[in-house]
Amino acid sequence: MLTTTNTPDSKAGGPNLWVANYADYLYSYACSRIDDNELARDLVQETFLAALEGWEKFDRRSSEKTWLTAILKNKVFDVYRKKSKLSQKETVSFNSPGADEYFEESGHWKEGRFPEPFGIEDVALENNEFDGILTSCMKKLPPLWKSVFTLKHIDEESSDDICAQLELSSSNFWVISHRAKVSLRECLQRNWI
Repeated sequence: MLTTTNTPDSKAGGPNLWVANYADYLYSYACSRIDDNELARDLVQETFLAALEGWEKFDRRSSEKTWLTAILKNKVFDVYRKKSKLSQKETVSFNSPGADEYFEESGHWKEGRFPEPFGIEDVALENNEFDGILTSCMKKLPPLWKSVFTLKHIDEESSDDICAQLELSSSNFWVISHRAKVSLRECLQRNWI
């Protein structure tokens, strides 16, 4: 039976193998959430540094990849939180008049305002063309809106966690979330259909 130890030279993994085993994956993860490749590289480096500092405390209840991803995810949250604080100081205006007419107070689409079908319902959303257009549309969102949308709909974080991480009130979260959805809907309808 093979056992793993907490030494950095362990054959099962360890810091000596992190760059070779996980750097590309972590970089891709960071790039998909942050539009700045240099910042993404920095976050991966910071992740490796934080993991190295916490290596002795790593209890192996998860894989190294999962553990490193969790560290990186917290670093991405820090970036979102920083952008959130900067965005909250600015006046956020929505470029489409009457955009709130799409949603009920509860946050659900109003009757007759549901998004039009894109005609790709049978095709996986990983479709490269759609993915590129969605990414392009997301880049047009204000940083706070993009952070909220990414956390809620890509990372599937709970609304309460997002509010806590980004220090948003529940009502502010829902307004931002709705406006991001409407903006993305309009952009996708212009560029995809």
